[in-house]
Amino acid sequence: MEMEKTILLPLIFQVFLFAVPIIHAAPGNSKLFREYIGAEGKNVKFSDVPINADVEFHFILAFAIDYSTPVSPTNGDFNVYWDKQNLGPSAVASIKARKPNVKVAMSLGGDTVGGKHVHFAPKSINSWVGNAVASLTRISKEYDLDGIDIDYEHFSSDPDTFAECIGQLLAHLKQNKAVSFTSIAPYEDDSVQPYYLALWKKYGHLIDYVNFQFYAYDKGTTVSQFMKFFEDQSSNYRDGKVLVSFGTDGSGGLSPANGFFEACGRLKRLHKLHGIFIWSADDSKKAGFRYEKQSQNVLASIH
Repeated sequence: MEMEKTILLPLIFQVFLFAVPIIHAAPGNSKLFREYIGAEGKNVKFSDVPINADVEFHFILAFAIDYSTPVSPTNGDFNVYWDKQNLGPSAVASIKARKPNVKVAMSLGGDTVGGKHVHFAPKSINSWVGNAVASLTRISKEYDLDGIDIDYEHFSSDPDTFAECIGQLLAHLKQNKAVSFTSIAPYEDDSVQPYYLALWKKYGHLIDYVNFQFYAYDKGTTVSQFMKFFEDQSSNYRDGKVLVSFGTDGSGGLSPANGFFEACGRLKRLHKLHGIFIWSADDSKKAGFRYEKQSQNVLASIH
């Protein structure tokens, strides 16, 4: 089966797909700030979110899902489920024109749609990849997007199938310049990590950032626990740019109130602060994006 999957691909694409760099540059500090937006229908706009001119800022539209209405999987044929009214193509064009340090990506999957879990459910590797490449290239062009993020959290396949589908998808999109950067959004759970680790093991060279969901850890996480979690995940995703994170939705992990920015300071001194991301702008709006401002100030101070 493995030979069958590979032999269909053009030789030049196979080289791109499997070429793992021999030398990995150790990631250092970065001024990258990322935020998910548009998943919760709270009428948040790009222009609502404060943007510091001294950081690299990525909005991540949540979510594009290979499901149709009524809710059922479509085998890689993706549709837009984020707030299209406030975050449509003209809004993307406007924020990118006004803020040259802003890029916009889309995230695939997510937790639920229509009150049901979103499952990664391919009928076959080749059919899923073909449908996904076509539909996501169309969406990327329509919205003039820069990147893609993978955030499936429920699976109706095995880890190797997930790795092949997503790995081939990322290779196609990068090679065809439909996107310029990619990320994954795993978290610590035995039903999730094996899928992303299988993907990383074979296709990690195609993944630019690891948006690790540190807010999926227990509430009340301490700074010392957080530092250990960070080292654990940096070991799992070796040579990857593992970003630190928190949620403004009342989720778990290390909160800003309990020392998140102290942990960032420690990582910065160790040259391991690869960036910060927040879930999500929709939840932050009610508090005036207080922690978005603070996060970006921390990153802007990196020299």
